[in-house]
Amino acid sequence: MTARRKHIPQRTCAGCRSVLEKRSLIRIVRTSDGIEIDLTGKKAGRGVYLHRDPVCWQKGIDNAVARGLKIQLSDKDRALLENYLSELTIEES
Repeated sequence: MTARRKHIPQRTCAGCRSVLEKRSLIRIVRTSDGIEIDLTGKKAGRGVYLHRDPVCWQKGIDNAVARGLKIQLSDKDRALLENYLSELTIEES
């Protein structure tokens, strides 16, 4: 009898369209108050995933997140994403 492999959830990065393990991606979720960055990956609501690459985050801010969440990004939403992008850039340096 062979051991069963554990299922590893896969998600697509909205920025570069590559398929990766869900745990390696950051989820952005649409809520009634706008968008939130969901580091647990478990909040209720429509979500879109990006990995920790600043290039993917820039594509996400430009278009991919709004399209994936089926909303227009408000200035507050865009500022939240840009703030997180700056944190990613600092961590990378």
